[in-house]
Amino acid sequence: MASTDGPRKSEVPTWPELLQPVLEVLALGDTLHRKDVFDRAVETAQLSESARNERLNSGGLRYEQRMGWVLSHLSRADLVDRPSRGYYAINDAGRAWMVDHPNGMNYSTARTYFDPFWPVKTVNEPEAVNPRDADEIDPIEKIDQGVEQLAAKVGEDLLNRLRGTHPDFFEEAVVQVLLQMGYGGAEARGRRIGGSGDGGVDGVVDQDPLGLDQIYVQAKRYAEGNSVGREAIQAFVGALHGKGATKGIFITTSTFTSGAKEYAAVVPSRPILIDGVRLVKLMIKYRVGIQVKQTYDVVAVDEDFFE
Repeated sequence: MASTDGPRKSEVPTWPELLQPVLEVLALGDTLHRKDVFDRAVETAQLSESARNERLNSGGLRYEQRMGWVLSHLSRADLVDRPSRGYYAINDAGRAWMVDHPNGMNYSTARTYFDPFWPVKTVNEPEAVNPRDADEIDPIEKIDQGVEQLAAKVGEDLLNRLRGTHPDFFEEAVVQVLLQMGYGGAEARGRRIGGSGDGGVDGVVDQDPLGLDQIYVQAKRYAEGNSVGREAIQAFVGALHGKGATKGIFITTSTFTSGAKEYAAVVPSRPILIDGVRLVKLMIKYRVGIQVKQTYDVVAVDEDFFE
C-alpha cells in the first residue's frame, strides 16, 4: 500500500538539545523578549533552513515551540528570571548551570533534572523510551503528532475508498474538492462532464460568473502501482488545446511517472498534476468526504489576567 506520508522525523533538535543555545544567548547579558531569544538561539544552534521552516499543524514554527518549552523549564528551575511579561534574563544559578553542564544535557538527564520542578505531572512532557525517538516532547507536539497519525490513517482509507468507487463518482468528487478549495468563484460553478463525447476531459470549473475563464479536469481512478504516464498527459494537453483552454488539472488515485512530470513541466499549458497522496491531503484539509469527529481546546494561563 502506498504511503500517505504520516508523521515525518523532525529536523529540529529536541528541547534538551536546545537548552545550551538558549542559555548561551541569554549569557551575553541582555534581557530579551522571548521572540528575540528564539531569533538569536536559532542562529547559535545553526538550524538548517528546512528545520527553521518546519511547522506544527497549528501553523506555529516547531523550533519556536520547542524553545518556548526550554524557557518554561528554565523558568521553573529558577535558572532564568522574568523581569517583565515575555522577557527573560539569565541569573547566577543559570550561569552556574552552564559551568556544571558545558555540553548541555541529553533527554534522559534533562528529564531527571527538571521533573522535580513540575509537581503536576499531567502538564509535563510524555514518557519516552528512546530519547532520540521522542519528538512529542511538548504536550502540544504530542497532540500535533497524534493528529498527523490520524490524518495518515484517514488518508489511506480515503484512497482505498476512491479506488473502489464508480468512475462517475470519482469525477464528481474531484470537482467537489476543487470547489471547496475556492475555485469556481463565489457561486462555486463547476460540474462533471465525463462520459462519452467528453472530449478528453472529465470536469470543468468556471473561474468567473460568465464562465469566460475555465479550468478543465481529467480524473483517472487508477489502482496502486498503475502510474499515469507521459502519453496520458499528452492526450490531456491535446484535449485542452482542442477546447482552446489554457488551464488544466490532472488528478489520479495513483502516481505519475517521471516522464509525465517532466512533460507537464515544459508544455505551455503547464497542467497541474495531483497524485493520490496529495488528493487525499486536500480532501482532509478542505473537508471533502470526511467528518470531524471531535475537537479539543488547548488551554493556557491568561497572562493578561494576572497583570
